[in-house]
Amino acid sequence: MGNCHTVGPNEALVVSGGCCGSDQKTYIVGGWAWAWWLISDIQRITLEIMTLQPKCDDVETAEGVAITVTGVAQVKVMTENELLGYACEQFLGKSVVEIKSVILQTLEGHLRAILGTLTVEQIYQDRDRFATLVREVASPDVGRMGIEILSFTIKDVYDKVEYLSSLGKTQTAAVQRDADIGVAEAERDAGIREAECKREMMDVKFLADTKMADSKRELEMQKASFNQEVNTKKAEAQLAYELQAAKEQQKICLEEIEIEVVQRKKQITIEEKEIDRTEKELVATVKRPAEAEAYRMQQLAEGQKIKTVLTAQAAADKIRLIGEAEASSIKAVGKAEAEKMRLKAEAYQQYGEAAKTALVLEALPLIASKVAAPLSRTGEIVMLSGDGSRVSGEIPLLQRMVGTQCQATV
Repeated sequence: MGNCHTVGPNEALVVSGGCCGSDQKTYIVGGWAWAWWLISDIQRITLEIMTLQPKCDDVETAEGVAITVTGVAQVKVMTENELLGYACEQFLGKSVVEIKSVILQTLEGHLRAILGTLTVEQIYQDRDRFATLVREVASPDVGRMGIEILSFTIKDVYDKVEYLSSLGKTQTAAVQRDADIGVAEAERDAGIREAECKREMMDVKFLADTKMADSKRELEMQKASFNQEVNTKKAEAQLAYELQAAKEQQKICLEEIEIEVVQRKKQITIEEKEIDRTEKELVATVKRPAEAEAYRMQQLAEGQKIKTVLTAQAAADKIRLIGEAEASSIKAVGKAEAEKMRLKAEAYQQYGEAAKTALVLEALPLIASKVAAPLSRTGEIVMLSGDGSRVSGEIPLLQRMVGTQCQATV
């Protein structure tokens, strides 16, 4: 008969012996096994991680300085069958404390050996390399015991002669010195960078101000161009208005002249009627027909003379008023054209003096035609002169000049 034995993953079950007297061992990890009464031998070995704290007191380094080193190691029994067999050969039947003691002595021996080959600075400044070196040297030995070193770290390093303290002060002073140098260099670099940033800021500001000035100048130039165009249009509109006003004023003057001519004609008609009345009165009141006839002839001559004089004066006044009106119109038109040309000349300075002279010469024929226009529309000119005057001889010459019928009255 026999029993069934179970084991967890943190232990290994070692079953030795069998029904036929065999010495073969069976290793069970996290499982079960059957054991025969009085024949099979059942033993257990822990697989849990064991924490060790190897410590070497006053071990001399390569420079002869005695130091004390404390480490922390994590070890466990390996689970491969062959390696587990090695562990069972070494530690089967022993307690965990006994197993730890064997492994601890092995690690401390290797730790002492390695400390003798390194300097204090190497041990103190590069603890990871020191711990790795201990682990690499000790792993083969503990591996032959079926033990695996999971980790090894240096916990503490100190000495009794204050060597490390002095080394730390030197290092601290060097670090402080490097820190001061670093601060000075950082402040210097910061000042240089600040100056560069200020210079870049001023460059950017100058560029921005330049662009703003360019934009402002372009805006002012556009405004000036627009104002020039607006002023030109206003001037043209004003000139057109003045020209139209001059034309309307000319029409009004012509109408006034026509009214005055009509009034003069009415006055002549009244005077003619007065002459007729006087003539009839003379005919009715004369005592003698001869005297009456002579008186009548005289009055008729006088009336005819007055009629001719008034007619000539009316015609002359008409011509004068028409001439004055047209001259005023021509003057206004010329003034408007001259003002227009002046404004154009100011608006377009690129024409030059030669272009201005050409424009003036081009306008002179138009002004001359406007001045001569009233004479070309005169139908008849009456001229009065006395005996021995040369008016009659100059009439043909005047006709050829103005192309108008002329009549002289003596």
